[in-house]
Amino acid sequence: MANEQGGDMRLLVEEIAKALVDEPEQVQVSAVDGEQTTVLELRVAPNDLGKVIGKQGRTARSIRTILGAASMKLKKRYTLEILE
Repeated sequence: MANEQGGDMRLLVEEIAKALVDEPEQVQVSAVDGEQTTVLELRVAPNDLGKVIGKQGRTARSIRTILGAASMKLKKRYTLEILE
């Protein structure tokens, strides 16, 4: 059950990222399960990196806020890593 919900969180981040970038087909989100936290690793095309990070990291912070709010419902911690 937790895996299925983790997949939902992965899809949530993927859909948000795809809406922000110029090359949505390059968006990849993988979930790495830890004991207490699941890390969602987001990869985008190099020229789209700035779009998911935003000015002064605002967009990335907003995605993390949504992730935090949604994960409270699931009683599991998720963190977002944006990979270059």
